[in-house]
Amino acid sequence: MTWLHALQSFGITGAIQILVLTCLFYYIFLFFRGTRGAQVLVGLVLLIFVLIGLTNILHLDVLGWVLRRITVVLGIALLVIFQPEIRRALAELGKQPGAVLSAEKRTVIDHIVQASMALSEHRIGGLIAIEREIGTRAIQETGTGIQAPVVPELLACIFYPHTPLHDGGVIVSNNRIMAAGCIFPLSQNTELHKQFGTRHRAAVGISEETDAVVVVISEETGTISVAYGGRISRGLDAERLKRFLSALLRGKKGGSAWNRAKQQLDLTPEGIAKAERLVTQEKSGGE
Repeated sequence: MTWLHALQSFGITGAIQILVLTCLFYYIFLFFRGTRGAQVLVGLVLLIFVLIGLTNILHLDVLGWVLRRITVVLGIALLVIFQPEIRRALAELGKQPGAVLSAEKRTVIDHIVQASMALSEHRIGGLIAIEREIGTRAIQETGTGIQAPVVPELLACIFYPHTPLHDGGVIVSNNRIMAAGCIFPLSQNTELHKQFGTRHRAAVGISEETDAVVVVISEETGTISVAYGGRISRGLDAERLKRFLSALLRGKKGGSAWNRAKQQLDLTPEGIAKAERLVTQEKSGGE
């Protein structure tokens, strides 16, 4: 009966391990979904499974020995490759439940929307990153410090052609314009190269490395877009832009960090529509 008891104990332990691993892999793929890291992750997983299969089927002892020895190196490589995604995931987990927007933040959003519409109307390119939980100090240092209040006229003047700071991005933090003329990291997503120019790839790039919400205005078409979590949504008017910024900068009251992260990472048309409905419902409830 000893072996039967051991089998039963192993069965319970095995079920727990399978459950834990299933949840772990689910959330890993959830956070990497739609990012450049997702393709690398899928490729690595397939490669590892193929090598393990060949090792077991063909009894490749040398290959098996090599695979066991590179485990530590592979772990470090994964941390380096997926550093932006891991940092964003940990930042999402550490956030506190969102609160209702303050009057000052509402004013900042209104001013950013007004400046974006003015730039769009005159076909002037613009790039405005609104800092959230992950700091952007290193990126701010690539530009010129301003420390000025967020007013539409100032934002529009910064991006006016031939001015010293127009060729770069603006970072808004703590309801103030912290720096202008900043150099944002460019996204390496090859799919973006076919559709967007440098300004849009910079917007997606900083949203991949941080949790900033980025407003970008096309110089060629005047189209207003928003980048967040490595994704970009185009063709926003003033009302949708305001609702979208309010939804992302406020977050949803209550709920787990995982649920908030999933909602905020969803920039599909359905996700945007859902965010707008949530903002409308909260506004109606507040009134």
